[in-house]
Amino acid sequence: MGFEVYKFGGASVQNATGVKNLVEVLRKTEIGDLVIVISAMGKMTNALEDVVAGYFEATLKSDTLELVEAFHHNIALELFENPSAPVFKEIQTLLSELKGFLQRNKSPDYDFVYDQVVCYGELLSTTIVNAYLEQEGYRSTWYDIRDYLKTDTSYREGKVNWEVTMRNLSRKLPRKGIQLTQGFIASDANGFSTTLGREGSDYTAAIIAYCLNAERVTIWKDVPGVLSADPRYFEDAVLLNFISYQEAIELAFYGASVIHPKTLQPLQRKEIPLFVKSFLNPENSGTQVSIGQLIEPQVPCYIIKTNQVLIALSSLDFSFMAEENIGEIFKLLGHYKMKVDLIQNSAISFSVCVDNKYKNLDALVVKLRADFKVTVHQDVSLYTLRHATDKALAQLEKNKEVLLKQVMQNTVQLVTL
Repeated sequence: MGFEVYKFGGASVQNATGVKNLVEVLRKTEIGDLVIVISAMGKMTNALEDVVAGYFEATLKSDTLELVEAFHHNIALELFENPSAPVFKEIQTLLSELKGFLQRNKSPDYDFVYDQVVCYGELLSTTIVNAYLEQEGYRSTWYDIRDYLKTDTSYREGKVNWEVTMRNLSRKLPRKGIQLTQGFIASDANGFSTTLGREGSDYTAAIIAYCLNAERVTIWKDVPGVLSADPRYFEDAVLLNFISYQEAIELAFYGASVIHPKTLQPLQRKEIPLFVKSFLNPENSGTQVSIGQLIEPQVPCYIIKTNQVLIALSSLDFSFMAEENIGEIFKLLGHYKMKVDLIQNSAISFSVCVDNKYKNLDALVVKLRADFKVTVHQDVSLYTLRHATDKALAQLEKNKEVLLKQVMQNTVQLVTL
């Protein structure tokens, strides 16, 4: 095998069993030279987000950090027979660094502090996994990805400096043996930690593959591959054996949670195939994403986004919603960091379905009401049906109150209560 990149996420390394499963994947797959990208274990990013919230609300208690410490310490106890193994000291060193930052920090910037804190989830997980690989006889080298992957200072949504990152990775990161590093995190020009936003660990794997010209990338998940629907919401979801880059980007754009568009874009540019496979059944073929036909098998694909907000606007004086009106609306949506998932407009109305991720809805509505009549529907669901058939659409609409419907070629979107 040539040079590859493997990515293991929180679901695949959420506990000691997950770490052992990772080693089983290595044993059951034919690996050559390999970079392994690991994200934080389990729900550790959420736990560290609670640390940040408590820090800013002045409600942070010592037991919150103790839970973070106990979580990783207990995983290590299950993996290592010797309680005095070096990994335990390495865990304590990282946690001491985290506590030290919280004590000396002077910055009031929430996003900056967020990135300096949550990065420890990845640093801790990779420290434990690397030590376990060595215990199991694998010669792996641990790297701090922050020394290689550089971004601007857009904390929580770092924009990659491709020129510097490519130079760092191509010159400094070996392509021989097993290299183990972190997903999701990076650093700016001043050495402060940054994060890459949603699905940042998958994105890290794609960045490394692009910069080092990998032959393939495999994302190991707790699902058999890319499915035609989320089985939690839809019955009869089937495995998609093959999807093109274009189709994968379309599915991800509409909210399919398996692959994010930013992960696919660098791979597409160099035509590096991506495989999504189950770490529980590594021998199975999973889903391949590369150049070729759009999708195989040809079946309708269902996507749902919950907890969305539908904002309906109309002019106060029944005048047309002209370009300058729509331009001002988008300026406000951008200013308040609203992720736009669907838009629809007519002569005197404009509707937009957004994700209120940053909790800025109230402030946005105040601004909009200065110039428009505003109706807000919260907690709506946005359904997207790709490769729609009449039968699939009728089934999707059944027993739902549809607030908005949009049809585009073979794609239908519905906003429902």
